[in-house]
Amino acid sequence: RNLPHDAARRSMIDGLKKIVPYAEEKKVTLCLEMLNSRVDEQMKGHPDYWCDHIDYALDICREISSERMKMLFDIYHVQIMDGDVIRRYKECAPFVGHIHTAGNPGRHELDDNQEINYPPIMRAIAESGYKGFVGQEFIPKGPDPIASLSAAVQLCDV
Repeated sequence: RNLPHDAARRSMIDGLKKIVPYAEEKKVTLCLEMLNSRVDEQMKGHPDYWCDHIDYALDICREISSERMKMLFDIYHVQIMDGDVIRRYKECAPFVGHIHTAGNPGRHELDDNQEINYPPIMRAIAESGYKGFVGQEFIPKGPDPIASLSAAVQLCDV
């Protein structure tokens, strides 16, 4: 809490540099998730989280400089804190190890009640050569969560 930017950055780098060699040895990929610190609701935001801008996560991955240190590109959090999701993804693509989706506002379904336009984002991800998974990490609000998940998968299947 309340650490100056440089101290928080150094703390994260020092901590990760201690565990990345073990991840390399075991062939496990670590993913640093950038989270939003703006929304102050449980399961929707993370007030006082230091790595709350995609540039911070990208900087950490570059500094660690290991194939076993990637970032989790959470589209919901990126939209809230930085916006410009497609450009931000393209800047980060070589360092992305996993992707999450959710609608904004509310972290709900990827429907027409939220502001993120998922099909062009998914096309940019596909065009980048990304071969990993895209996790549907939204909080269903409707009566049929399986139908919500099915609709989100269809929307993201480009």
